[in-house]
Amino acid sequence: MSKINTIIFDLGGVLINWDPKNLYRKIFDSEEKIDWFLDNICTMDWNEQQDAGRPIAEANEILISKYPEHTAEIKAYYDRWTEMLGGANKGTVEILKAFDQNPDYEIYALTNWSAETFPFALERFEFLQWFKGVLVSGDEGIKKPSKEIYELIISRYNLDPTKSIFIDDSLRNIKASIEAGIPSIHFTTPEKLVLDLKDLGIVF
Repeated sequence: MSKINTIIFDLGGVLINWDPKNLYRKIFDSEEKIDWFLDNICTMDWNEQQDAGRPIAEANEILISKYPEHTAEIKAYYDRWTEMLGGANKGTVEILKAFDQNPDYEIYALTNWSAETFPFALERFEFLQWFKGVLVSGDEGIKKPSKEIYELIISRYNLDPTKSIFIDDSLRNIKASIEAGIPSIHFTTPEKLVLDLKDLGIVF
């Protein structure tokens, strides 16, 4: 492997904790009701279409037309979206900070995120300003694990994939990144990430 000089971070689940249950525990009175709602109505598949660029207004309209009895709960998903944020993963932010302060590395972000909600994250998390570049799926109309989004970050920022590492908490996204030619690390905890980076000879 060539000497790594570029670190590409996923955001949600790696640097930023996000969970719809943080909101819906305030709306429903049991975990069973929350799970049913998120498994059957405001599903992750539905959410990912916004990450791919579908407007929130259109997404709401689709669900409300099917489940008018849940109009209030559906609207809450994005009206109260910031309540889903659980804060930063401090351990991973410390790793990011170390890379930011090391001139031997450049840091980028590649995230599946709605273009309409990402500005809220930019306001809340100062470390999002540290990246040399941030590629947001909702702005591009494509999302992980599509091969095109990995090719896009490489071309847009003129990166050498053989000198890059991609870090993501999704095995699906990691597999796609590797298939696109970018060596990758499956994120589980900050402590494990440090060990995985050291195994690759990355000192930061």
